[in-house]
Amino acid sequence: MSRVTPTEPLRPASIAARRTFVDGAFRPATVTIEDGRIRRVAPFSESAHVVVPDGQVLLPGLVDAHVHLNDPGRTAWEGAATGTAAAAAGGVTTIVEMPLNSIPVTTSPAALEAKRRALAGRMAVDVAFWGGAVPENLGALAQLLQAGVVGVKCFLAPSGIDEFGHLDAAQLEAALAELAAAGGLLIAHAELDELLGEASGPVFADFVASRPPRAEAEAVRRVVEAARRTGARAHIVHVSAAESVDLLRRAKADGVAVTAETCPHYLALSADEIPDGEGRFKCCPPIRERAHQDALWRGVLDGTIDAIVSDHSPATAELKGERDLGVAWGGIAGVQTGLAAVWTEARRREIPLERILPAFTTGPARVAGLDRGEIRAGAPAHLAVFAPGDERILAADELLYRNRISPWIGRPLAGAVSETYLHGARIFASGRGVVTGSGREVLSHRAGRPAPAPVPQETP
Repeated sequence: MSRVTPTEPLRPASIAARRTFVDGAFRPATVTIEDGRIRRVAPFSESAHVVVPDGQVLLPGLVDAHVHLNDPGRTAWEGAATGTAAAAAGGVTTIVEMPLNSIPVTTSPAALEAKRRALAGRMAVDVAFWGGAVPENLGALAQLLQAGVVGVKCFLAPSGIDEFGHLDAAQLEAALAELAAAGGLLIAHAELDELLGEASGPVFADFVASRPPRAEAEAVRRVVEAARRTGARAHIVHVSAAESVDLLRRAKADGVAVTAETCPHYLALSADEIPDGEGRFKCCPPIRERAHQDALWRGVLDGTIDAIVSDHSPATAELKGERDLGVAWGGIAGVQTGLAAVWTEARRREIPLERILPAFTTGPARVAGLDRGEIRAGAPAHLAVFAPGDERILAADELLYRNRISPWIGRPLAGAVSETYLHGARIFASGRGVVTGSGREVLSHRAGRPAPAPVPQETP
């Protein structure tokens, strides 16, 4: 697959499909588009400018609220152009970019400005931003919110990046209290440092054992109780353990303002099938046994888990190729394959496609406070055409990542994105590549506060 194409994107005035995902269900519809937004959702018409072929479905553009572009600073790992092109090829039209592993980390308004400048004119899809909460910037988190981030992320264990330190219990409480006062959101990597072991060697089961479910569950408990005391909004990223799902279910029932996400690799892969010495399967928290996977699926289906996001965290072949799992970089590249990977497992479990779609669209959009993920009048005309019956063995040359590394290479996948539309323009078509440079930055403008100055959009 070619990475990019310079051709002018198609801008249809209407797109019709016999199966269009509207209001949580599939129905025949025609989506009319004007000035990059959906003007109305009308009855299906064969006279629409674009008619989706039978056997394919029209979806809202997906929202991936957990993506590491690593730009600026670690662009050998990924980058704005390649990472957002891969998102477009996966039907994702909006990403929320993480505050690490870029250099500088996004823990100040100046660092956010540097990231905005690095990405300007190089985005294939729309990009919003998370800021970071680290020991050094506590007391100044409101400044990040004012600068335009949609929330701030913290770690409760070492992040793997020296410049992004983790919070202890008192610092977590302080961050949540500060954000409660500012009306902001804290998202947390929930593993407790004191409950983690040392990993070394190639045996995957040993690596999993070094990061036990209790380390995650006790971290989730800490966040939930601090959110309960402070009244702050909190979000748990990449939930992997059954115990965490149970804790979150009870917290939500108690009225705690907590949301949660999981990832395709936790829903579609299990520890018992992962070969030893394969760094491309390493992530933190780890992929666990099937009982945890089953619990995560229950959480998705009953609404305990609000979002399915990629946690796209790529690295170079050198870092991922280490057979010693204590040394290999811990991150999965998945922004292009998320929907197909989860749909493959959902289909095996006889779960209809419409049951999982909210977790890829409105779920992550609501977590990040974005007006995205729906086909309705007035919404951005962000759309994806998906062929749920497509079956293939994923080949490395299909991937648009800077480093074509994925746990799904060589594995069967069901479903493929054939077209993606951003602000009404087709930015991806299977076999034609991705139109780059059409994405926009999405800043969270706080009521009563001045909006950040725009960054010039320059095409390199």
